[in-house]
Amino acid sequence: MLEIINLRAEIDGKPILNGVNLTADTGKFHAIMGPNGSGKSTLSALICGNDRATVTEGDIRFKGKSILTLAPEERAAEGLFLCFQYPPEIPGVPGLTFLKTAVNAVRKARGQTELDTLAFSKAVKEKAALLKIPTEMLKRAVNNGFSGGEKKRNEILQALLLEPKFLILDEPDSGLDIDALKIASEGVNLLRSQGAGALIITHYQRLLEYIEPDTVHILVKGKIVKSGGKELASLLEKSGYAEYETASAA
Repeated sequence: MLEIINLRAEIDGKPILNGVNLTADTGKFHAIMGPNGSGKSTLSALICGNDRATVTEGDIRFKGKSILTLAPEERAAEGLFLCFQYPPEIPGVPGLTFLKTAVNAVRKARGQTELDTLAFSKAVKEKAALLKIPTEMLKRAVNNGFSGGEKKRNEILQALLLEPKFLILDEPDSGLDIDALKIASEGVNLLRSQGAGALIITHYQRLLEYIEPDTVHILVKGKIVKSGGKELASLLEKSGYAEYETASAA
């Protein structure tokens, strides 16, 4: 479903990604772990259309076609969804207004019938209940004054409503206590049960205890240096990245 082919990218002339190759099949969850500055967040941003970095070589393909020239909203319509490390606040925009606009924009782009107020309200209540989100919270401005856990749950609610085919989770455990992490993980796993795949960017094994990956990749200095099963995350927790950083420098 998602193919990253020899992807090289730079920021202000400085190489950040140095030939990343990764294939994620339908319904599979891949975790990317690596030290700070290894290019993890740059990779997630490029997949979803952020122009923070310039692609100098390679390609990103989704459902068999290149998406490098697509705008972020076009990638969303194709079925990609980015969970931000720090979800932004949008003062002055009520949560329900934001959600309905986003849902109907994506449905329209996919050739689906837009939801009327009644159908949308029903869908929101059902999905919000799964994440223990009170209705009053959705009447507030998007993420304005929300705790870290509230922001993450609100973001997972967006994903449940937009029904993406593939999630990019950029350090989704940032700012979460254990209870909020469990609730957010349940939402992600629900999407997984519906056939969604994911690329999970994380530093810690803790998250992967709740969202279990099929494959773990280690990214060092802009390149995947090792891939393996979920046990690889446990090894990293004990030994760190030193041996991989040394190998990449050799």
